[in-house]
Amino acid sequence: MQKPTPRKVVALKSGRKAPLATRTDLGRDAARDIAGAMNAVLADVFSLYLKTKNFHWHMSGPHFRDYHLLLDEQADQLYAMTDPIAERVRKLGETTLRSIGHIARLSRVLDNDADYVEPEDMLAELCEDNQALSARLREAHDLCDEHRDVATASLIENWIDEGERRAWFLFEATRRADSSGR
Repeated sequence: MQKPTPRKVVALKSGRKAPLATRTDLGRDAARDIAGAMNAVLADVFSLYLKTKNFHWHMSGPHFRDYHLLLDEQADQLYAMTDPIAERVRKLGETTLRSIGHIARLSRVLDNDADYVEPEDMLAELCEDNQALSARLREAHDLCDEHRDVATASLIENWIDEGERRAWFLFEATRRADSSGR
């Protein structure tokens, strides 16, 4: 194996120090603002994913099977959002989440570490969390529109629809369990 020439060594060393920047025509401020919004959304999605799995794992009661399967399906859908969000941030030339601590600092989803939560309360809480996520996605969409970032906006539109569907299913499941017909 040949020893690299000094010129190649310098190029390799400087490449290691170079920032993870991808060129975009959106401009640095737009990329930074959109990436910041999407990293916060990504933190919320990871938190909501784990909360959904928490309730999935700790579900009990007469509707166990239906709720257990519903929450597993919804958790899978949330998890499927994570990579496209992170990759979109990278396409903007920015960095994305790096750790559980980073997620904790950015997430706006409240934890529920209670030893026991009634199944209907689990579903109602997740319904509210999914509605809040959809609202945050709309805010991010507005920012994308402001900066003419149609690529991120088009992804967000599908995620809003998915979030509204999750909230709808959770709402209807709690209505079915609640005889008052709220």
